[in-house]
Amino acid sequence: MARARTTWGIGEYPRMALELEPAAGAAVHVAGIGPGVRVLDVATGTGNAALKAAQLGAAVTALDIEPVLIEQAGRRARSAGVDIRWLLGDFERLPVPDGSADVVLSIFGVMYAADHLAAARELARVTAPGGRVVITSWQPGSVMPAMGQVLGGFLPPPLPSSGPPSRWGDPEALRDILEDTDLRLESMIPGHLMMTFADANEGALFLIDTAGHLISERDSLIRRGVWEDLQDGLANLVDERGQRSDAGVDVRLDYLLATAVKPSRPR
Repeated sequence: MARARTTWGIGEYPRMALELEPAAGAAVHVAGIGPGVRVLDVATGTGNAALKAAQLGAAVTALDIEPVLIEQAGRRARSAGVDIRWLLGDFERLPVPDGSADVVLSIFGVMYAADHLAAARELARVTAPGGRVVITSWQPGSVMPAMGQVLGGFLPPPLPSSGPPSRWGDPEALRDILEDTDLRLESMIPGHLMMTFADANEGALFLIDTAGHLISERDSLIRRGVWEDLQDGLANLVDERGQRSDAGVDVRLDYLLATAVKPSRPR
């Protein structure tokens, strides 16, 4: 059994991945994937996009930095009866050759790269001429970035980076990120996911249980006497951003579905 290398392998992230699966379906549809297409799924997580692409007959390679998630994704692939090549690797040094993918996917993944420009260059490098990159990223000001702001008052400062992950969900910022690559933005489509909770407290517990970087700090936060304050902060976020429904509280997660193409000839 794999051991966690990062906080992504701690806690119950697969539960969150199930909620994110419709965005993977939207990305695979937009990418126009079919039999024989060479697909690279960057930061595959539990394999949502990789499985959908493989089920369409694509030749899929999927990578993630977290071995626990790769192991879980592999089990899903075996259950689905599809063949996927799994790799360990990070955004800034993708362990695949130049121009080896007709379609590169990243579903709420590459946006977490510490060096946005280096990650963008890697996406461009591994995309074949005439190929495309399709990514989903949280929009600035949406619920997930707002969750990060709530947690920022309790957790240690994040490692140095090029900026918040939601830069990839901002059309103008995304243009800047890709400017020095040979990728050309083709479309940017707003999308959203819905999560429903019985009440705000249930929503807060879900956000906590599926956030490995938060779970890893829980004992420290309890010792500091601020754990309940953090829970209250997340419950308030769910309450403020949610809409009441017969099922409880519906929370909308807004994202950007962006497609970039690599010209068949150098610009």
